[in-house]
Amino acid sequence: MAVLGLSTAFSPPRGSWIAVRLRNGAAAVAVRAEVSFVDGDEAKRLVAEEGYTVLDVRDRRQYERAHVRASAHVPLYIENEDNDIGTIIKRQAHNNFAGLFYGLSFTKLNRDFTKTVRSKFSPESKLLVVCQEGLRSTAAADALEREGFQNLACITSGLQTLKPGTFETVGKAELQNAGKAGLVTIQGKISIVLGTVLITLLLLITVFPDQAKQIFESAGIKL
Repeated sequence: MAVLGLSTAFSPPRGSWIAVRLRNGAAAVAVRAEVSFVDGDEAKRLVAEEGYTVLDVRDRRQYERAHVRASAHVPLYIENEDNDIGTIIKRQAHNNFAGLFYGLSFTKLNRDFTKTVRSKFSPESKLLVVCQEGLRSTAAADALEREGFQNLACITSGLQTLKPGTFETVGKAELQNAGKAGLVTIQGKISIVLGTVLITLLLLITVFPDQAKQIFESAGIKL
């Protein structure tokens, strides 16, 4: 089987190409459209004027923190709750670092992603595929394009680049900050508290060394 790609004339950042597949002397022609990459203002226009529907592919936690009102949610990655020993170890390591500091879920690829989207939308639907940083939305749009979806757009670098008020949103966080959670959201406060604690301990050890020794030894800490 041979594949011949013929590009059509188009204005960036969107275009299309024609794939001609030759199999046993017979030719089958399929037209596939490239994904448009747009900024926040153009994304807003696509939804307001051209009838695009926002398809949010972020994980459940980010979506719950903030999402575009009336958007559809089909996560590209879902929470990994597998219980084999390898997954348990990886999940524990993840939760003790990325989960704790960045509020990120331990996830795995959603194998039913394209199937679920196809159950909600026809291939002719106009979809603005979004995620927080732009990576998952690009991968999701590519998967949908290979499934025959023709009208796809993504926000370059994701929702984090949007100006406040670009879309009407639902949730307690600002849409552009929905990717921030865990300890990073209170890093400044933590630094102040830790600094105060360390200074207090230093003064205690310096000014009242005997009392400090007793306190630490009662806690099982030897100086």
